[in-house]
Amino acid sequence: MTALLETRRIWTRGRTVERVAYVVAGVLFTSGLVHLVVLVASGTTWEGPLSYRKAMTFGLSFGLTLASVAWATSFLTVRRRTLLLGAFTAVSVVEVALVTMQVWRGVPSHFNFETGFDSVVSFTLAAGGGVIIVTVLGFAAAAWRTTTLSPSMTFALRFGLIVLVAAMVVGAIMVADGVTLARGGQPQLAYTTAGSLKPVHAVTMHAVLVVPALAWLLRYTNWPERRRTRAIQITAGLYTALIAGAIVLS
Repeated sequence: MTALLETRRIWTRGRTVERVAYVVAGVLFTSGLVHLVVLVASGTTWEGPLSYRKAMTFGLSFGLTLASVAWATSFLTVRRRTLLLGAFTAVSVVEVALVTMQVWRGVPSHFNFETGFDSVVSFTLAAGGGVIIVTVLGFAAAAWRTTTLSPSMTFALRFGLIVLVAAMVVGAIMVADGVTLARGGQPQLAYTTAGSLKPVHAVTMHAVLVVPALAWLLRYTNWPERRRTRAIQITAGLYTALIAGAIVLS
C-alpha cells in the first residue's frame, strides 16, 4: 500500500515537464499497442522495414523509455532539467511519428534516400538520435553529481543511465552502418546489418527502468542498506550478463 501511495505522489509532486513526459509516454505506448492490434488483425508480415511491427516497437519502446527516464531522473539533481527532459520528450514524439508515418506510406523510414522527402525523414531520424544521446549524457553526468541518495539507489541510477548511453551508442552504430550501406547502393544489406544489433539495443534500452525500479521497491523492505546495495550490484551483474548474451546472439 505504501508503494502505491508513493506511485501516486510521483504524479502529484512531479514537475510540469515530468507530467507532460508521462502523458506523452502513455500516448506513444498506446500507439504501439494500436499497431500491435493492426499488425495481428491485418495478417501482414512481422518482418522487414515496411511491417507495422516497426511502428509497434517504436511506440512501445519510446513510450516505456520516456516514462522510465522521466521517473528515474526525478531523483537526481539535474541542471537545466526542463530543457533536457523536454528535448527528450519532443524527440521521442518526432521519432515515433516519422517512423509511423513512413510505415503507413509503405516506405522504409531509415536508410531511405529514394526521394528528397524520404531523405529528409531519414536524416531527421538520425539527428533525433543525436539529440537523445546528448540528453542521456546530461542525465548520466547528473547521476555522478548527485550525492544525496542512498548507495543502492545511487548505484542503480548510475548503472541504468550508463547502460542507456550504451544503448544510444549501439543505435548510432546501427544508423551509421545502415546509411553507409544504403548510400553505397545496398539498402537491403543496410536493413539486415542494422537489424542484427536490435537485440543488444533492446536490452540496453531498459536497464534504466529495471534496476532503479528494483532499488526503489527494496526501500519498502526491512533489509539494511548494505544488503539492498548488494542486491542491486548482483542485479546489475546479471543484467550485464544478459547484455553479453544479446551481443553473442547478434
